[in-house]
Amino acid sequence: MSKESFPLSKVYGLLEPGPVVLVTTAREGRANIMTMSWHMMMEFEPPMLACVISNGNFSFDSLKATKQCVINIPTVELSKKVVDCGNSSGRTVDKFKEFGLTPVAASSVEAPLIDECYANLECRVVDDKMVAKYNLFILEVVKAWIDPRKEHPQTIHHLGEGAFMVAGETIHLPSKMK
Repeated sequence: MSKESFPLSKVYGLLEPGPVVLVTTAREGRANIMTMSWHMMMEFEPPMLACVISNGNFSFDSLKATKQCVINIPTVELSKKVVDCGNSSGRTVDKFKEFGLTPVAASSVEAPLIDECYANLECRVVDDKMVAKYNLFILEVVKAWIDPRKEHPQTIHHLGEGAFMVAGETIHLPSKMK
């Protein structure tokens, strides 16, 4: 066999499920942005996803209390701001002001959309049974927005230790799934 052992602490970089996103929450009139890459789709209709938010993050208490957030999907052009948001705390920084991002009122939740992101998913927590043990929230997308001017958005995907992959070429293969 030509393979070698791989450190278990780096496995997450092999399996990151999707693009890095910016989660917005709002509580008591204060909005926050959190960078997140630990999420996964769970269902098509209604669209449901799961995400892990550490109980040490400022956004954790807000999401737990309000049971609503927006998953904002940035493109590679926002990558520096995405990393900057992830390297600062909403406890001490207004990330919208600090990083020049524009909050836009959502239609179904109190948390704001980020205007610069190419897609925004307004979400409500529908299951919090695994929050205490795993910090895992189950969300239902109740409204989705997309910027139609961005035809081929390139998202970023976290590989760990400051490394990111940029989504690239799209290929189409025949599918019998409908």
